[in-house]
Amino acid sequence: MIDYRQLNGITLAYLGDAVWETYVRQHLLEQGLTKVNRLQKRATHFVSAKAQAALIALMQAENYLTDAELDVFHRGRNAKSYTHAKNTSVQTYNISTGFEAIFGYLQLTGQEQRVAQLAQWCLEQVEMGRTDAYNFQ
Repeated sequence: MIDYRQLNGITLAYLGDAVWETYVRQHLLEQGLTKVNRLQKRATHFVSAKAQAALIALMQAENYLTDAELDVFHRGRNAKSYTHAKNTSVQTYNISTGFEAIFGYLQLTGQEQRVAQLAQWCLEQVEMGRTDAYNFQ
């Protein structure tokens, strides 16, 4: 087993991005979407840096994260990255990196039930339009 404590926040986010993306893709397929262009367009409502930053804001507002998850979020958010996403601010990109780091941490520590719970909660928030109220750049 890989010791997540030995990995930096960017590395945790690398894995977490894939974990979160898998949940999103499965969710969209379960909704009956089958055309790739439509799938990709709809997926951005879930996987964009802005959407992920809004989800973190909701999690923090509702005290949804454990202390360990918050620590990993901060580690991912504060990690030095030499790239950033297009069409978003560095701050928003860093926040989304922290979001992804949480999923990477949970996956590496074998917390499959918590990954599924967190992913389901996030999917529901986006579907309810709760992330629309946040105006991240």
